[in-house]
Amino acid sequence: MDQTTPILLIPGLASSARIYAPVLPALWRLGPVMIANHIRDNSMAAIAARVLGEAPPRFALAGHSMGGYIALEIMRQAPERVLKLALINTQARPDTPEATARRRGLMERARRGELRAAREEMFPELVHPSRRDDASIRQLVHEQGEDVGVEGYLRQQTAIIARVDSRPTLSAIKCPTLVLTGDADNTIPNAFSKEMAEGIAGARLVILERCGHLPQPEQPEATAQALTEWFAS
Repeated sequence: MDQTTPILLIPGLASSARIYAPVLPALWRLGPVMIANHIRDNSMAAIAARVLGEAPPRFALAGHSMGGYIALEIMRQAPERVLKLALINTQARPDTPEATARRRGLMERARRGELRAAREEMFPELVHPSRRDDASIRQLVHEQGEDVGVEGYLRQQTAIIARVDSRPTLSAIKCPTLVLTGDADNTIPNAFSKEMAEGIAGARLVILERCGHLPQPEQPEATAQALTEWFAS
């Protein structure tokens, strides 16, 4: 990948461009960087189609958590446009009934104006145990929730609930792929990252130490290094 290749980054659920701020300086040295807006549609197909409509003709692609679900949908809709792929703390599996029930409960709380309180309660699950008292990451989580807003959050959860099983199409991914995860991700266990890496021919798996579900702010240097080495290779 040369310095003219754009890099397209997709945030996760209730997450915004802020999540990539810790790694942007390193990525920016490699070429133009674009962060997708993924809060305007309520299905993975529609989100991916809109992202593709606003993206450069060809690009390197990274998706974090929900952003990984969108990235996998992009790989189904327009694989020829993606030069390199990075899947960050995400999975190829669809929602379980239990996960869907939990999401619907969170959606109802959001409608009642309790989204911030719900995110506060979930914070310990998002980060490595050593980061549970990290005020800066907690603030980041809440600021991102405000960026997305209640309606954006509801659309995102609707799309996530209805997403398809991406495991059968992993073998169709032919571009060089990095699968990045944390060793203590309690939101999406890294066993699911290992599953994706095994399903994509030639994929490289990187597991960051002392890291939960938010590698960009939890382990910014290690995350930036993994991404820049991958995109620059």
